[in-house]
Amino acid sequence: MGLPPTGDPARPARGGDRPELGRDRPERGGGRAAAAWDRPPGGQAGPKPASDGPEVGRDGWDLRRWRYFVVLADELHFTRAAARLRIAQPALSQQIRALERQLGVTLLHRDSHGCTLTGVGAQVAGEARRLLAEVDAATARIRDLVGGRGGRLRLAYTRSARGGRVDALVARFRAAHPEVEVVPETGWTAPNVTGLLTGRLDVAFVRPPVPEAGLTCRTVDREELLLAVPVGHPLATGRARVRRTEVVGLPAVMWPRENGPGMFDRTIAQIWPDGGFHLVRQEPDDEQLLRAVAGGDVVAAVPAGRARALKVAGVRLRRFAAPVPTVDVALAWRRGTTNPAVRHLAALLAAD
Repeated sequence: MGLPPTGDPARPARGGDRPELGRDRPERGGGRAAAAWDRPPGGQAGPKPASDGPEVGRDGWDLRRWRYFVVLADELHFTRAAARLRIAQPALSQQIRALERQLGVTLLHRDSHGCTLTGVGAQVAGEARRLLAEVDAATARIRDLVGGRGGRLRLAYTRSARGGRVDALVARFRAAHPEVEVVPETGWTAPNVTGLLTGRLDVAFVRPPVPEAGLTCRTVDREELLLAVPVGHPLATGRARVRRTEVVGLPAVMWPRENGPGMFDRTIAQIWPDGGFHLVRQEPDDEQLLRAVAGGDVVAAVPAGRARALKVAGVRLRRFAAPVPTVDVALAWRRGTTNPAVRHLAALLAAD
């Protein structure tokens, strides 16, 4: 809290005990003296302020007293501070005295004209303002979470699906829920699924099919698979669409199957349904696939959106004859998640 006592904390006043606060009033004895101790200059002791219960912080600190002290430090006048706080002046004096006893320091110099902060009191006032600002901010964040607002959304994109409806969905979510902190990252489908199942991620974009045990998946977009060939390749020109029989046995480049087994197998099944897939090399991502195509005699199957966005020189993109091969991108999250931000994002997708 940053407010350690500067000396041995004094005992609360009771009976004939005199609070150890330096040169104030001499001990008069008994409960009457305790009441006189808290009496403001020229005033009468008043009733304790009505309260719906103390705001108690760490180590038993009463946050209400800190709020009272901050207002008094602003006003430097008990009457004005009490009016601003809407409590009786004697009650304010009692609470400030109690805070001083708890800290074991004198926060204010009091006289008939008002009060001034001691050197320690000025430092304590600064600490108190920072403390209360943090408490208020934390309270607001908690209320937002309880009300389904605020919080954090840990989101993973899949490497082969950026732009288009994916980016548009996230942009709509950010606009509708600016109070939510979106923590993005990018990964392949397989590690994204692992991140969801282990709780490291809240939502992830994936390329189906994926193991759905424990997950909910909703399709975001469907896009065409294109054949990428070198510009000098025989299939770079000619008829409008490439037939499946023309790619049988051609040397091909692909990313590692373990990055996304479902999409890998679905791609092969659609383009080489009768066999003839001849894998000669692997590359880590779509950009490197296309660069491999541009620099050699290999071909590759790449999602249309990604291939057109990368625009790698030396590559010609060709469409397949019907049935047109496609791949999906889906939004996935853990079943039974309690994160309100996930529900908000899923609702935006459902309304699309």
